Amino acid sequence: MSINDNDLTLNTPPAPETGVPEAAPVGTVKFQRAGQWQLAWWKFKRHRLAVVGGLVVILIYLVAIFAEFLAPHDAGAYSARYTYAPPQQLHFWDESGFGLFVHGYKVQVNKESFAREFVIDPEARIPVGLFVKGAPYRLWGLIPADIRLIGPLDPKQPMYLWGADRLGRDMLSRVIHGTRISMTIGLVGVSLSLFFGILLGGLSGYYGGQVDNVIQRAIEFLLAIPTIPLWMGLAAAIPPSMSPLQVYFIITVILSLVGWTGLARVIRGRFLAIKNEDFVVAARLDGTSELGIILRHMAPSFASHIIASVTLAIPVMVLSETALSFLGIGLRPPVVSWGVLLQEAQNIRSVATAPWLLSPGIAVIVTVLALNFFGDGLRDAADPYSE
Repeated sequence: MSINDNDLTLNTPPAPETGVPEAAPVGTVKFQRAGQWQLAWWKFKRHRLAVVGGLVVILIYLVAIFAEFLAPHDAGAYSARYTYAPPQQLHFWDESGFGLFVHGYKVQVNKESFAREFVIDPEARIPVGLFVKGAPYRLWGLIPADIRLIGPLDPKQPMYLWGADRLGRDMLSRVIHGTRISMTIGLVGVSLSLFFGILLGGLSGYYGGQVDNVIQRAIEFLLAIPTIPLWMGLAAAIPPSMSPLQVYFIITVILSLVGWTGLARVIRGRFLAIKNEDFVVAARLDGTSELGIILRHMAPSFASHIIASVTLAIPVMVLSETALSFLGIGLRPPVVSWGVLLQEAQNIRSVATAPWLLSPGIAVIVTVLALNFFGDGLRDAADPYSE
């Protein structure tokens, strides 16, 4: 009697078809069932510097939004009595218990230069409070208010946590107010650069031929001009009679006219690489309009490149505005930006006696690093399947 091989088959129920190998770990199942946004979030969380940079960027923009509330004083408030007053340390408790306060000042004469100098007086105690009533202001230029996050309980008492400048203006308040100008000029400038870059770079790469030649020659012409002389020439054309708001928008346009060329070349290269791919040809044969092909099929395929270019362009815009204002050809007082504030640091003698005038430079460094880390993480998260 012969035994058939089929008789030895065990009567076991078939494994359910899950689409995942039976030996795959649970994490693999979770990974395969996750959506695109979930995968991007997991990839972004793995980049710890990007997470920290993102939190710092959010805090910086919150400072820009609520600048009037967060600043202890108005940006233009001055006291000639406290010129170049040194920073005061904020104390949280003393022998009497918990309570916010700073030490006052006393004047002494420098034995070498015979100049009057301010020094901290440990015996003078100036109480400080949270949500105190200060100078009235309009939040976002619309809502009248007079409550500030922190300030002296007696408005006549000095409080300069980051020191004072040559006119006795609070540096901390001016840096907070400058955050709004410096950060918004980066966003507006990048938005305009993104529009010009995608439009002209997309047209150049999609159509090619004569359109490509004209756009690429224009890009090469702009790139051939040295950046700083180009800025100086465009900024010199601004009439001095213009209001600070008009100068702000013109400087934004100037930065955008120079900043779109790099993004346009990136977009052109990506369009040239994928315009003959099968999914683009299929969409074209299906009767999809050219605008639909570009927006629905081609642009999402290189979203990571666009995100990386945009996030890395914001710190470039911030640095460009700072450089223009520092050189005196950008924003001008009474506009308060980080570049305008750094004009005070052009005098070596002033920096030697008042190094806290460089505090806007620290704000620029922190912001640029945070934006670069954040942009690097977003670039990786936009392509979650890459290693």
